[in-house]
Amino acid sequence: MDHLPEGCVSKILSLTSPKDAARSSAVAKKFMSAAECDNVWEAFIPSDYLQAISRSGNLMGFPSKKQLYFSLCDTSILLDGGKLSLSVDKNTGGKCLMIAARKLGIIWGGTPAYWEWLSHPDARFSEVAKLKSISWLDIRGKIGTRMLSKRTSYCAYLVFKLEDRFYGLTNVKAVVRFADRESDHDVRERAKVVHFSGEGSGATLPLIRSDGWMELKMGNFFNDRGEDGAVEARLMQTRQTWKHGLIVQGIEFRPE
Repeated sequence: MDHLPEGCVSKILSLTSPKDAARSSAVAKKFMSAAECDNVWEAFIPSDYLQAISRSGNLMGFPSKKQLYFSLCDTSILLDGGKLSLSVDKNTGGKCLMIAARKLGIIWGGTPAYWEWLSHPDARFSEVAKLKSISWLDIRGKIGTRMLSKRTSYCAYLVFKLEDRFYGLTNVKAVVRFADRESDHDVRERAKVVHFSGEGSGATLPLIRSDGWMELKMGNFFNDRGEDGAVEARLMQTRQTWKHGLIVQGIEFRPE
């Protein structure tokens, strides 16, 4: 490797992963220099992300593609009229997309007696959905697989908060499906129990995110070539018990 031109080394690094490229700096001086090359980090940035940032004029503040890459991991840009956010997974370079609550399918979401739409200081979107009182909870988020990174394993998460005096929100069911492959009936049969609160295994309980919100894993899937149409993540609790105190920011699709 010591005899390879730096351009060859940077090309090799661009075919690995962001995590491997960052670690390579500790291997040898030539790796350290090659790992800083723009063509290495540009390979890890989704092409549509670069296009979106170029249109916004925000490329000017980053002297290198490496700095740009890590900035994209820590921040997100809004698309689709502010109802979809896009960021980059730091370890894989895969696209992370969150659908805003306003773009979700929330049963009776337009009924003021059940749901309230308001701004939240910690949210990335202009509106969140606050559950006032309802007996039937059904929330769906759908995204085209072409928008996701190819040949990537994904998880879907509900991103939410609970008010101090929430109630009726313990066990719910969640499922992820390719929309054109399974019927609603099949999906309901396959749905698994997850927990907003109370007891449950670590895999079915919510976790605190770095942004202060909670996330509840709804399921996973493999996005092969992005040719599966749309993938839908659904959360439901149809028992006739009243529920209150849930604040929904959105549903995020993120590489595992």
